[in-house]
Amino acid sequence: MKASIVAVCAAAVGLVSAQTPDGFTPSVATHLDVTFGSKAVSPAGTSLAKEETAKLPTIGFAAANATETYLFVMIDLDVPSGTTRNTLLHAMIQDFKVGSGGATTLTSAATSPASYMGPAPPKENPAHPHHYVEVLFVQPAGFAVPASQASVVKSRIGFKLADFATAAHLGEPVAANYFMVTG
Repeated sequence: MKASIVAVCAAAVGLVSAQTPDGFTPSVATHLDVTFGSKAVSPAGTSLAKEETAKLPTIGFAAANATETYLFVMIDLDVPSGTTRNTLLHAMIQDFKVGSGGATTLTSAATSPASYMGPAPPKENPAHPHHYVEVLFVQPAGFAVPASQASVVKSRIGFKLADFATAAHLGEPVAANYFMVTG
């Protein structure tokens, strides 16, 4: 009995700490606050309606540092591509800083390098939820999209976060979250 309680508790801790979907790389344990209007994405993996996610969310996290600048990235992991699934870059917005809305709220006047594009998953039979992952990085000084990544950022389809992070020298993400939308 004691062993089964320990196993259940360990599994629950794993679920609580996972802020990215199973199998997503890099795995991130720190929660990124993501709010669409008055709808918070909590816990990670919450299902939302397409209409709720039409505009760029408000983001933040508890360990936000007022001296840092952050890069926000949002990706759909489930874009139909023949018999497989592909990724689609929904946003890459630079220059997020701690804002006046609170110690953990981040704001940016930027809309680039890839402006926000709200989720619009197609209807599928059977229905297939799309996983939208939001990841936050500390933005390096002088950040620019590496030349080797410019075409995929522009086209958005087939965006590989790990490849981009390596090419842009981003380091590990500081926070993440994800939600699901079904067409």
